[in-house]
Amino acid sequence: MSDAILVLEDGRTFVGESYGAQGETFGEAVFATGMTGYQETLTDPSYHRQVVVMTAPHVGNTGMNDEDWESRKIWVSGYVVRDPARIPSNWRAKRSLDDDLRDQGVVGISGIDTRALTRHLRERGAMRVGISSTETNPEALLARVRQSAEMQGAELSGEVSTDETYVVEAVGEKRFTVAALDLGIKANTPRMMAERGIEVHVMPATSSYAEVAALQPDGLFFSNGPGDPAATKSQIALLQEALEAGLPYFGICFGNQLFGRALGFDTYKLKYGHRGINQPVMDRTTGKVEVTAHNHGFAVGAPLDDQTQTPYGVATVSHVCLNDDVVEGLELHAGGKLKAFSVQYHPEAAAGPHDADYLFDRFCDLMSAQKGA
Repeated sequence: MSDAILVLEDGRTFVGESYGAQGETFGEAVFATGMTGYQETLTDPSYHRQVVVMTAPHVGNTGMNDEDWESRKIWVSGYVVRDPARIPSNWRAKRSLDDDLRDQGVVGISGIDTRALTRHLRERGAMRVGISSTETNPEALLARVRQSAEMQGAELSGEVSTDETYVVEAVGEKRFTVAALDLGIKANTPRMMAERGIEVHVMPATSSYAEVAALQPDGLFFSNGPGDPAATKSQIALLQEALEAGLPYFGICFGNQLFGRALGFDTYKLKYGHRGINQPVMDRTTGKVEVTAHNHGFAVGAPLDDQTQTPYGVATVSHVCLNDDVVEGLELHAGGKLKAFSVQYHPEAAAGPHDADYLFDRFCDLMSAQKGA
């Protein structure tokens, strides 16, 4: 096993061992706090162009299987672990994590103090990083890190979206048709909608409102995805047309940020973001606290306790993170009725938690109410 180095854009350097593919990679350094579900993390398109640092010390214990993929490939641009499993042990495992990282060309590093690296990112904020098993000079790698692309200002949904519309059929009796804009959608999302009798048309990120309307859908859904919401224009215009037409809307993660911008709110970059499966969020509409899965580096700047009049109705903050008061959900009411809503976290979370499953039922209730209006 060869040596590897990790260099942050502020010059902090860690020396470890090569893990996964040999070579060199760059991206935004972020940390994820989940102790399980690393396969779902790796295959989540929202991690496109990010180097993920795992805070759990032991990673790869259960290997990689063929059932838990959230998309067609591993999307992280680099992977950082402390103690990789030498021998995976799980009845569903087909390969080791190291095998899949190597086969898909994902450069990683192991054997470093991930706790120290995480504390550094918490104090200094998410930043660009490089990992190399071919470069031995940290200063030379640092120069290339500082020339690499930044996340702020990046429009990335088109790089991870489907090229053509595909349909996920409803399970059992079909109740609704939903147009789902793929901004980096995870496989479990249309699956959970299908379980509720929804026929899901997963559409490219470049779709127009005319293409959405041609489906005569009962609702519109925007998925999670990578990039800076402030750099996105066409999807916001589509959403505004849908809101103007009164089409019920549900958005997750990036879909929450775009909903916020469509309503007239700003978005901003968090210092180090929320990533993991243990984030406490309060649903202010019910007073219940959920343990939720997050993966976001940007957030909506909406007033927590005030109503905001928009061209489409009255907007309020429906969910808030109990760690730092970050906006985690929005609602839009018109004529005293709920018309659209979104959350910043992942109710479709796999490997869990499942506290927020009810949001898909809330979407069904919204579409049902619109049908009966």
